[in-house]
Amino acid sequence: MKNVTLVLGASLKETRYSNIAIKRLRSKRLPVVAIGLREGKVEDVTIETKKIPFNNIDTVTLYLNPKRQLEYYNYIISLSPRRIIFNPGTENMEFVKLLKKNNIESEVACTLVLLSTNQY
Repeated sequence: MKNVTLVLGASLKETRYSNIAIKRLRSKRLPVVAIGLREGKVEDVTIETKKIPFNNIDTVTLYLNPKRQLEYYNYIISLSPRRIIFNPGTENMEFVKLLKKNNIESEVACTLVLLSTNQY
């Protein structure tokens, strides 16, 4: 798989934006992997609970509040993604600065809006 999106903070609950994002990404036939608190499946995507060393991660879309992001800083940087999307409520200037130092783009945006306007 190339240009994979990692949904970090994935939820099995259908009303959660991370769950909806997985479904929309897959409806556009984009490759997706996911990490969340509980194992399970959303469509054909398995939600992992451990920091798997995924390959070919292009985008990490965050659904974790800034406090919960802290434990993922090094993990995310180790994946060498092209960009990180900070969805509403996940904005984190400390992490943005760290990403910039590691030549990783960041953007404060809503994955669902980007997908619906073909800007993803």
